[in-house]
Amino acid sequence: MMKTFALLAALLSIAPLSQAACTKPPLGDATLYLRGTINNWAAPDEQAFEYRCDAYYLNLKAQGAHEFKLADEDWTPALTFGGDAKGNPARGAGGNLKRQFSGEHTLRLAIAADGAAALDIGPQTFKPTPPEPLTDRAALTTRFDSRNAGSKSPFGAQPKGQAFTFQIGNDVPGLLRATLVIERRRMTGNQEQLAYEPLARIAMKPAPRGLGTGFSASYRFDEVGVFGYWFEIETVQGRYALQNNKDAVYWTREKGAMGPGTVERLPSNLNRVRRYRQTIYAPDFKVPDWAQDVVYYYVFPERFRNGDTANDPRPGGGRPQDRYQDRDVERHATWNEKPFKPNTGDGSDALFNNDFFGGDLQGLTTKLDYIKGLGANALYLTPVFRAPSNHKYDAADYKQIDPAFGTNADFERLCTEAAKRGIRVIPDTSLNHVGADSPYFNRFNNFPAGGAFDGGRINPASPYASWFKFKPEEKEADKQYQGWAGVADLPEIDKSSPSFRAYAYRDSDSVTNYWLDRGAAGWRMDVAPWVPDDFWREWRQAVKARKPDALTVAETWFDASKYFLGDMFDSTMNYIFRNAVLDYAAGKSGQQMAANLELLREAYPPQAFHALMNLLSTHDQPRALHHFGEDRDLALAKQRLRLAVFFQMTYPGAPTIYYGDEVGLGGGDDPYNRAPYPWADQGGRPDEALLADFKRLTQLRHDLPVLRRGTLTAPVHVDDHVVVLARQHGKTWALTATNNSSVAKTVSIRLPFAATTLKDVLGGEVIAVTNGAIELTVPPLFGRVLVGP
Repeated sequence: MMKTFALLAALLSIAPLSQAACTKPPLGDATLYLRGTINNWAAPDEQAFEYRCDAYYLNLKAQGAHEFKLADEDWTPALTFGGDAKGNPARGAGGNLKRQFSGEHTLRLAIAADGAAALDIGPQTFKPTPPEPLTDRAALTTRFDSRNAGSKSPFGAQPKGQAFTFQIGNDVPGLLRATLVIERRRMTGNQEQLAYEPLARIAMKPAPRGLGTGFSASYRFDEVGVFGYWFEIETVQGRYALQNNKDAVYWTREKGAMGPGTVERLPSNLNRVRRYRQTIYAPDFKVPDWAQDVVYYYVFPERFRNGDTANDPRPGGGRPQDRYQDRDVERHATWNEKPFKPNTGDGSDALFNNDFFGGDLQGLTTKLDYIKGLGANALYLTPVFRAPSNHKYDAADYKQIDPAFGTNADFERLCTEAAKRGIRVIPDTSLNHVGADSPYFNRFNNFPAGGAFDGGRINPASPYASWFKFKPEEKEADKQYQGWAGVADLPEIDKSSPSFRAYAYRDSDSVTNYWLDRGAAGWRMDVAPWVPDDFWREWRQAVKARKPDALTVAETWFDASKYFLGDMFDSTMNYIFRNAVLDYAAGKSGQQMAANLELLREAYPPQAFHALMNLLSTHDQPRALHHFGEDRDLALAKQRLRLAVFFQMTYPGAPTIYYGDEVGLGGGDDPYNRAPYPWADQGGRPDEALLADFKRLTQLRHDLPVLRRGTLTAPVHVDDHVVVLARQHGKTWALTATNNSSVAKTVSIRLPFAATTLKDVLGGEVIAVTNGAIELTVPPLFGRVLVGP
């Protein structure tokens, strides 16, 4: 290996090859990015390859094992290189490339004339071409800030029919003309298809501004949608784009967190322009009023509490819950074992998601007082309907509680008992795919004949045949239908099927209505981006017609503005919040967190913003404690978790506690993030001190309406360590301050409201205000809440 590195270094240090030895870029003018676990599969400029003579090069600083693909921004199939069966790059391959990194490296991707690709990774030796400097002072000094009333008014998402005023300019001579460009944004799927369509080009009106020129224009948005806008400016030296900045937004394909803009030369391909985004929602968009007061307790039912051992899955038991597809389930001998993961030497078989501990609805019901005592008033359950796996996203019967979890009556009892304690129950399901082992599909013949794929054969006579798209010309069974994300166990539904839509939400006893009628307070919908928008529009109407105050929550990971126009969802699982807060609490810059969260404040309608499901841990990502380094310094990791929870409980939206986080349950990637709750009576060791801190913070939120319902202003102070935010509810104001440093930090704060004193609601201290300002000391790895006037 070292010889390879040495050879690569030698090749890269050779003087530039002759022009005759160089070839044109085999991918044309496309830009490739390294997209993977190192950057949340985004396409940041820092991980863009540069073509040089005969190959694509990238300098990368990374540590440890990472999975990735090489692809353009659009995930264009012809421009995506995944890992083949041998782990080598291949165009269109579905697998991930997996490599180990140990510092600073140069990656070299060579593409032969026949399309074969080779990826070499060696010591860093490549010298990227520096960008051509921009020296046009008139262009560089032109300013726009979408969060400044002097640049754009009104602020943020607005209802249909709202007119906006846009102003740009500078105070030096040379700015000749400016055009406001308005476009309609089209995004479908999981961000795969993204485009902007021209709507208007408005010549902006000039006016003197000091020694320079200001330009202004107005535009009224008369349609609901997400729109893009930017400014084309012209000086004596050329034309430029005044556009969104380059800030990376977690999980989101488009770069730019809005706020202050940047100026670059006008590209020949306008797809390269970074648009600002403007959300225009329906004037009658309403979110249930109770949503902004919610604290969720988020449960993976199989791993929370075993309340009825008689329904536990058992190998050889002969009942539906005792079988996983065509074989017996695996059962854990004790409650506090680690979940099984195939091929790790833990003694389990080669299948994922077929190991069981025995958690059920009866267990949940018996622990409702615990959940209420924690401070939660809503219970979000991952799927509880009949399915062979432990996660239940492979539905076998949407209208039956899984027998390992209990009965339909047990669900109704759970909802009834929860309501007595002021707790709402939000179930979860996927209307995008079902299980291969279901009466709808019947791949394994475990159900009476009549499935669309009985025993692995297409059955056109099935009442469910129209739910799926088949490829009878294929010879292999797995290739005769589309499994969601390529997973054969999850046959993807044809969501345009009238029969399926009737079953899902149109019929009076549809899946949607069936569980609303039995106590559900709303729905969380799995993999929402894979389902067409028109489906969700009809579905929302059905939900609201049946139960007007039901809450609709999407599973999206990226900027979800398109779902908050009043015709689809009320809320989403806020993964942008999750990553921003976890990274900040782990020590990354407060400015990075603030940029991502300010995007949401600007892009989302306020009624949706205040209902967001603000996550820290989930069943699809490593737990927060793992993110904070539980395996390196557990005590420090727990203190960072306290900081993250403090921020979560003092920020707009619905704080969401993933079961066990409150007592120090850790775990990395699936399945270890789905470990059983460590009940003391089952031999677990719950951290009671941490639990007390969670309770104190949830109580703080419940005690102060300003923390639940107060509007959020622009940040009062942001630096690498300290973030100070202001909330207003009626005449009450609150300052929330956090510090991710290991030492206390003192900052000077000018208040955005009038007050003579402020009270620290956690510590009791009264702080005097002098000339509208305070000196605020924030403790290490925690925060303060000051209330006034």
